[in-house]
Amino acid sequence: MKTSRIARETARISQRSELVTRRTTRSFARSIHGFAAEDARVAESKLDQDSSSNDNASSLSSVNSTMILDIEESASLKPTPRKRKRSFESPTTAATALSEVTSINSPLKGNAASQDGQQSRPRIKKGRRQPAKQVMNDDGEVEIHPPANWAEIYGAVQEMRKRVLAPVDTMGCERVAEDKRTPRVKRFQTLIALMLSSQTKDTTNAIAMRRLQTELPHPGLTLENILAVEPTRLNELIYAVGFHNNKTRYIKATALILRDQFDGDIPNTVEGLMSLPGVGPKMAYLCMSSAWGRTVGIGVDVHVHRITNLWGWHKTREPEETRKALEGWLPREKWHEINHLLVGFGQTICLPVGRRCGNCTLSTRGLCPGAVIAR
Repeated sequence: MKTSRIARETARISQRSELVTRRTTRSFARSIHGFAAEDARVAESKLDQDSSSNDNASSLSSVNSTMILDIEESASLKPTPRKRKRSFESPTTAATALSEVTSINSPLKGNAASQDGQQSRPRIKKGRRQPAKQVMNDDGEVEIHPPANWAEIYGAVQEMRKRVLAPVDTMGCERVAEDKRTPRVKRFQTLIALMLSSQTKDTTNAIAMRRLQTELPHPGLTLENILAVEPTRLNELIYAVGFHNNKTRYIKATALILRDQFDGDIPNTVEGLMSLPGVGPKMAYLCMSSAWGRTVGIGVDVHVHRITNLWGWHKTREPEETRKALEGWLPREKWHEINHLLVGFGQTICLPVGRRCGNCTLSTRGLCPGAVIAR
């Protein structure tokens, strides 16, 4: 009975080893072979002791030898090695292909066309500085000759501005005054818009002006309501603009001066406007143009100062120096429009940070000395 049980266990182990689908290692085969040999030795010792069952012993030995042979054969079989499946594009191949595509289509390479056949952006060319010059005439007087290519640059910017709508076109200080008001109220609102615009974007300035026009008591933004409103409430209404605390004090002080010294209206001269708290030359000249309709000077803000120096028209350090330099040669009929023109250009294409030279006609035509060429 014991011999039969050992034989059955040996046969069961051999069947399990044959059904195993995983890879058979050498150590696993040696362990199976040693286990089968040990069972065979135990079975033979039992058969030698039992002399009365010769027939059973012979049959058992044949069974055991058959089982040992099967186990050895199953252990000696070498499974088919599993090959690692590689996808259509291995990481190395994909990286190589990516580098090839990058080297072909990279805009910094200056290729004429991409791999898909699409033409790249126009080539950017750096222009040459051609500043205004002071020349002595025959009478011994100093004349200022304008930059040689200023008209071409000015016309190109005008064409670009026609294609792109800038914030100043709809929310500039000239646009935020209410049309249905009296001329005196409109002039006052234009002055307030200019005072709020310092260090503030046009979109933010328009929101603050709208709050003053709608949230102050009826009839809205007027000199009388500014005189009556509490400073804390006024500060809340213009909280979004830059330096709102200072501007609150300036507006309240300006309202008192307008009531006491200018008969409730804004001054009609540059000197009178600059006498108001918080009003500088830029605001004064722009206010004269937009509020009174008289252009007596160029309103130069940071955009006009930065862009004209970038073009090489002059080399100035402050906006007031830029104003004097431009007024020395720029035709007077362009004094009013140049501010609006260059502010919109600086808001959409020639940004203070991240200039879009690839979209600028001046860069592709080699007219801008400050064009950024990608390396």
